[in-house]
Amino acid sequence: MLVYLSKKIAIPNDSRLYSIAWHGGKGWIACGGEEGLLKVLKLEVPQTREAKLKGLAAPSNLSMNQALEGHGGEVRVVKWNEQHNKLTSSDQHGLIVVWFLFKGLWYEEMINNRNRSIVKDMCWNKDGQKICIVYEDGAVIVGSVDGSRIWGKDLKGMSLTHVQWSPDGKVILFGTSKGDISVFDSHGTYNSKLTLHCLYNVTGVVKIAGIEWYNGLHGYLEPNCPCLAVAFDNGRTQIMRHELDEDPIKLDTGMVVKCIRWNQKGSILALAGFLRQEATQDKEFSLVQFYNPFGEHLHTLRVPGKNVSSMAWEGGGLRIALAIGSFIYFANIRHDYTWGYFSNTLVYAFNKPDKVEHCVVFWNTRTYEKHPKSVKGLMLIASCKDFCVLVTRSDDIPGQYAVLLCNSLGTPMDTRYIELEPSYVTISHTHILVGSKTVCYIWHYRSASSKMGVSELTHILSRKGKESQDRLIHVDDLPTGREEEPVDFSKANHVTLDPICCLCSSDKLMVVGRASGMLLCYSLPKLSLEHKHVVTCRPHRLALNCDSTKLSIIDINGVLSLFDLVGKNPDSGGVGGLLPLERKEVWDLKWAEDNPELFAIMEKTRMYIFRGLDPEEPVVLSGHLCLFEDMQVRSALLDEIMKDPENPTEDLVADMDIKSLRDSRELLQKVGIQDAYQFIEDNPHPRLWELLAESALEKLDFDMAEKAFVRCQDYPGIQLVKRLRILDSEAKQRAEVDVFYKRFDEAERAYLEMDRRDLAVDLRVKLGDWFRVVHLLKTGGGGGDDTLLMKAWNNIGDYYAERHKWQHALSYYLQGKNQEKLAECYYMLEDFEGLDKLAESLPENHSLLENLAKKFITVGMCEQAVSAYIKLNMVKEAIDCCVELNQWDLAVDLARKHKVRETEGLLLKYATHLLENNKILSAIELYRKARCFTDAAKLLTKIAKKATEMQLPPLKIKKIYVLAAILVENHNSKVREMKASTKQDGAKGASAASVATALQGLIHEDFSSASETTLVDNNWRGAEAYHYFMLAQSQLHGGKSEAALRTAMLLPDYEDLLPEIKIYSLLALCSSSVGAFHACSKAFIKLESMDGLSDDQLSTYGDMAVKIFTRHPPKDNKSSTPIVCPSCSETTSDWTTKCPSCTSRFPVCVMTGQPLPDYHQTWMCARCKHRADSKEILALKNCPLCHFPRE
Repeated sequence: MLVYLSKKIAIPNDSRLYSIAWHGGKGWIACGGEEGLLKVLKLEVPQTREAKLKGLAAPSNLSMNQALEGHGGEVRVVKWNEQHNKLTSSDQHGLIVVWFLFKGLWYEEMINNRNRSIVKDMCWNKDGQKICIVYEDGAVIVGSVDGSRIWGKDLKGMSLTHVQWSPDGKVILFGTSKGDISVFDSHGTYNSKLTLHCLYNVTGVVKIAGIEWYNGLHGYLEPNCPCLAVAFDNGRTQIMRHELDEDPIKLDTGMVVKCIRWNQKGSILALAGFLRQEATQDKEFSLVQFYNPFGEHLHTLRVPGKNVSSMAWEGGGLRIALAIGSFIYFANIRHDYTWGYFSNTLVYAFNKPDKVEHCVVFWNTRTYEKHPKSVKGLMLIASCKDFCVLVTRSDDIPGQYAVLLCNSLGTPMDTRYIELEPSYVTISHTHILVGSKTVCYIWHYRSASSKMGVSELTHILSRKGKESQDRLIHVDDLPTGREEEPVDFSKANHVTLDPICCLCSSDKLMVVGRASGMLLCYSLPKLSLEHKHVVTCRPHRLALNCDSTKLSIIDINGVLSLFDLVGKNPDSGGVGGLLPLERKEVWDLKWAEDNPELFAIMEKTRMYIFRGLDPEEPVVLSGHLCLFEDMQVRSALLDEIMKDPENPTEDLVADMDIKSLRDSRELLQKVGIQDAYQFIEDNPHPRLWELLAESALEKLDFDMAEKAFVRCQDYPGIQLVKRLRILDSEAKQRAEVDVFYKRFDEAERAYLEMDRRDLAVDLRVKLGDWFRVVHLLKTGGGGGDDTLLMKAWNNIGDYYAERHKWQHALSYYLQGKNQEKLAECYYMLEDFEGLDKLAESLPENHSLLENLAKKFITVGMCEQAVSAYIKLNMVKEAIDCCVELNQWDLAVDLARKHKVRETEGLLLKYATHLLENNKILSAIELYRKARCFTDAAKLLTKIAKKATEMQLPPLKIKKIYVLAAILVENHNSKVREMKASTKQDGAKGASAASVATALQGLIHEDFSSASETTLVDNNWRGAEAYHYFMLAQSQLHGGKSEAALRTAMLLPDYEDLLPEIKIYSLLALCSSSVGAFHACSKAFIKLESMDGLSDDQLSTYGDMAVKIFTRHPPKDNKSSTPIVCPSCSETTSDWTTKCPSCTSRFPVCVMTGQPLPDYHQTWMCARCKHRADSKEILALKNCPLCHFPRE
């Protein structure tokens, strides 16, 4: 970081200034001084796209200089409300004025005068809605932006001097004249006193120089970053994370501090004051010291004059204004951004206010494509020709750091994890160096002889994770290059009295700078200490030239010097010595990549090119130097980029020619080729010979062009000249020259003018500019080449597909009739209807069908996938697809249709797997879909029996039995269908053996077991049992005791399904309620003879039987209604289910439980085949048993 004075504005009448404030958004500068002086100034910078006139290099003029009248005394405080664009000022008499802007001029909006005390400080909160005003007598007023008073308080016994809001607006800090700081909440309630750790062991009275709390509006450098700064006039300062921080960062600036200010991003704290010189006590000069939030000193600026009274930052943080006496001094700040440049890519990092991570942008300055990456804990960035390196802090493991080698897309190529705190990093073509204050870690990531390409990438990836060639040296060690010690990170804990302050490297050399001025030169890759040199400054930035013979040194004060590493020192007689060059206020330097004598420096807002020790004429510029190659310097205006880092523009990267290149261009334009040839002969450089060759080719001077190409060793250029000599047309020759120099539009225009559209098309085809190919073919008038046009459509589709613009790609693939790419587009757009139509349009055995089938499978479109496989005659794959998607019914149909026998085993295997994993319901669903209804019914029956044992609700158990019965009915329907188809096959001449094979090869149809036969024949018994059981209870609770008894008499037939104790308990209850004590007696006998009952239960049943039958004999008191058997005409009781004479069973009404002897007066369900009274069933819409809709 470098800070230097750039401008000075004098206040008329030598009026002394007391306060200054800079509006961060609009750029207005308000300054207040003696005799009521209050001015609003604005430095306007003209808007231009020229790189030379951007940033700090742009000229600034006063576009506003308005004196505001209204104060009669010294204007001590001025504050901006940036959210509402208002200015608040106060003078020594306590008068407060609020100013607003109207039509370009400032006017009074509100005035307030307490007339009791003077205002010492004012502060707006973060959103600009509230202002806190403190008076010298301890009065505090908090008001709103519209002038209304929110609350006021009189702090007795406190002489207030400073006030500051917390970022969240919940806390207010008040500073007093005694040096104390009190913490209040936003409603004026006292909380505590701020602990002042920096005043430990300080005696005497100290005054507060400033309280600054960064509001976090533009984000923080890192999470939990210090943001509250408190400074005292004796130079002691502390930087806290919050008001309760017990471990703040403590500083001793060693000067008398007058005021402090954070910049707009909270990344730099400026402290202004002065030092008294010992020789002359009355002579003073002002100082501004700059620190980061972690207390690291960044720079010290010396300003002429004395009694600095106030200072203010510009909104972008590039300038700072100082009020000293009757002058305003402006200083430019050159920030040390985290950035690098390599392989035509600018990489830079910035913070987003709402993000914890750093955003690292990889911006290709040739194609202008951006690749933003989120990087957590980023610390350092360095770059070389092909790669960049990112150093990050690990949050998972304390004390561990990651070193990432990245390409121009931001993709990590390799990574190392180190256990030392990195302060510096540099990268060469072969090595990465990471330095702490005590050690250097050297990562040999590729060999010196390798060249960038596919083989080199393979080499780097093959070395990934291998750390055998990595080294670590302590700055106090004396390595000889013979050691093969493993990396020992514990060396980083060894303290040194002379820490590392900078480092640099090339392919041959590593140079480490130490705080004492010592330079250590190590050879690479041996890593032996070759030389030690000493300079009389503290190095801040080092750089080696392209052949490692010279070293540039920029010290902490911005002074540049050069050191010759190979020449003899006439003073000491050794190797190396300082060269006679010294430049001040230098903040950037870049050596030429192809000439060891050329380098460029940035000095203030000027760029100088040096050839040896001689500078060329300066160029006005404020960019950071990226690359110096081929007599051109590329610079990036990082100050402008950081204003909108997510949207960099191409005009923010500029290329500047050095003087030799500019002179050569001028000679070629104004004098001629021969004179230019002589000049270049005297000042040879490959770039100049290329320039001469280009100029000669434009004039079709092939002899001179050939000479120039030979001198710059450009073999393609020599071949071009040979081709040009053969061409018979001057127009073709000029077109070929345009093509060679990539002036493709001019070449195309020339081909069209000579009526050679075919050459123009060939040119665009070679360039891959298919959009232009289509345009040329369509505008040719001759119909064009259909094959080439189709190829162009497909290549344009590829262009959009590579950028994932699938809808655009689809339209071009349709025109190009590229079915394979159409399938990909439909799939990516999730247009499965279009994908299905494409599959239908393809003929059988088309090679694309298999790919389409796989795509259908991935999205669960089973039928479409099967259709595609069938077109390919891949029946087995079609069945596998059905199995994978659980479409077992379709799989079985396919197996039957194509006579595949393996499906049964696969189905059984899958079902067994589900049952082993206790996924019974999934197995049931599997069997159901595969039309193995009896297997599914068996599992449901088991579930129902288990539910009975668990005593689940009867309704739930009934539903399970109903579902099992329905599955059995489905099975019966399937069997009938198969028998019908068998008869048809037999009628057509099919053999009985083939029919049996077809039937048995599909599903289990073996009903030899008695249990399965019982399940098929009596599939509704379980549903009947629980239906009648619930019906009897419903009738009993509904007061229909006789009907309940008739229904309960049905239950003994279901003893294998219902718990006996529940059957006979219900039967005893129903019979006793209607006086049928004979039936009741039988029920109690059954209950008392059951096995498994406890003694208490048996005793209970016995006591109940005694109580009942001592009063009522075991006879039926009420006779039942007789019914006539339709078979034998005998009469019987209406609660019997079969005739006692002929044993014929009566159908039972599933709605009432009453026997139905007359079939003519009954209704039968179409599904379960159970009957009900034709009159009673009219009250329902569904069958009471299976709930099938009533017809």
